[in-house]
Amino acid sequence: MKRVILVVCDGLRADMICPAWTPNLFQLKDEACIFNNHKSVFPSTTRVTAASIATGCYPAKHGLEGNSIALDEGDGLNLVSVGPASFRDRLRKATGRTLKVPTISERLSQKGQAVIFSNVSPGAAYFHDPDGYGFVYHRSCSYGPGLLKISDSSHLLVSHDVKGDRVMTNRFCDEILKVRKPCYSVLWQCEPDHTQHCNPLGSPQHLAALLASDFNIGKVCSVVEEESKKGDDILLIVASDHGHETVTKILPLEKILIETGLKQSASSSDVVVASNGLSANIYLSEDGLPRLKAIIDFLSKLEEIDGIFHGTDLCDLGHNPNGALAISVTTKNSKQKNKFGIKGVSVAIEDPLHSDTRVGCGQHGGLGSFEQNPFLMIKGSGFIPGTEWPDRTSAVDIAPTVLAFLDESFTDLDGTPLSCS
Repeated sequence: MKRVILVVCDGLRADMICPAWTPNLFQLKDEACIFNNHKSVFPSTTRVTAASIATGCYPAKHGLEGNSIALDEGDGLNLVSVGPASFRDRLRKATGRTLKVPTISERLSQKGQAVIFSNVSPGAAYFHDPDGYGFVYHRSCSYGPGLLKISDSSHLLVSHDVKGDRVMTNRFCDEILKVRKPCYSVLWQCEPDHTQHCNPLGSPQHLAALLASDFNIGKVCSVVEEESKKGDDILLIVASDHGHETVTKILPLEKILIETGLKQSASSSDVVVASNGLSANIYLSEDGLPRLKAIIDFLSKLEEIDGIFHGTDLCDLGHNPNGALAISVTTKNSKQKNKFGIKGVSVAIEDPLHSDTRVGCGQHGGLGSFEQNPFLMIKGSGFIPGTEWPDRTSAVDIAPTVLAFLDESFTDLDGTPLSCS
C-alpha cells in the first residue's frame, strides 16, 4: 500500500536544524534526501504557501495572493484577512469559487479521502481542501467530505500552542497513521512559528518551541518506521513553509500614502495596502489606477523599501499582473544579528488586521534570504538516504512529488516531481 505523509514545522528555518535544537530532524538528515536550496513562494506566508503546497501552483494560478487580500464583495475593494474560518465562504460568495485549481485532496478523491490535521490559522488549514473532498481537522471547525461539519468527539479540539501541537501529533499518529491509513495525510504544526512571532529568535522560549516541534517529528518518524516494517510503501515528507527574520522597524505604509495624498482615506477602496509582514501587496481600483506611476515613484524614495514589482515584474514573483493587484513591495533586510546572535533582520509593514508583528521578534512574508530558507527532507522510495540535492526546489514541487509517487497525473502544475535517485 502506497502512502504519503507530509509533516510541516511552521516557520522553521533550515539553518536552525542542529543536534542541540532539533535532534530528531538532525538525525533524519542521515535517513532522507535533503534539498539544500529549498524556497518558499511569495509572499512567504503560511496561507499562501499552504495553498501552493496543496495545489503545486503559484498564486497566479491558484488565486490566493496573500495573508490579506483586497476583495470586492459588491462595494469596491476592501481589505480582508484570509485567516478567519469565515474567509473561505466569503471568497466563494464574492468570486464564485475558492481556489482556481484542484488541490491534492481533490485529485486523490478517487483513491480515498485525504486527511489534514492543522493547528495554524483556519484559512491556512482550510485551503488544503477548501471544497471538502477529504477530511480537515482544525480547532475552529473540523469537516469531512462535502464540508459536513464534525461536531462530535472526533473534532480536533486543541490549543494553538506547543501543547496543542503535542496533542494533535499524538492523535495523528495513533488514529491516522496506525488505523485509518489514508493515501495522503498532513500534520501541520503551529510551532515554532507561533512562538517566533511573540519572542526573539534564539531566545529560551524560541529554542523550547523548536525542541517541542522536533519531539513531535521524532514521534511521527518512529510510527512511520513501524508501519513501513509492516509492508506499507511510505513516502515521508518533512518540511517547513518559510523561515523568519527579526523585525527592526514597522513601516506604516498605508498611513504614509494617505498623508501624501496617494490614497483618499483609511476606508477608501481606491488604493488598498495588504501587508504580508515583510512585504505588501498594493491593489488599485479603476479610480486608483491613474496614480500607479506616482505611487511607484514615491515608493522608490522610501529608504525602508527594497524591491518594487509591478506589471510583468509580478510574473517573476508568481503573481498575476492582470488583476487588481498592481504593485508588490519588499522591505530592506540584512544579515545583521539580533541580540541572541541569530542572523537576518528586516523592516516590517504595518498590518491593521493582524497583531503578530513585534519589533525584536520574528516575522516573514518577503524575499529575505533567511525567511526564504525553509527546509525539505524526503524519505522513501526514490530518495537515497543522506543525499544532499543542491538544485533549487520550491513549495510548489511538493504536490507533484506526492502525485507522482501515488501514480497520479501532475502535468498541469507549476512544480515538478522531486527525486534524488
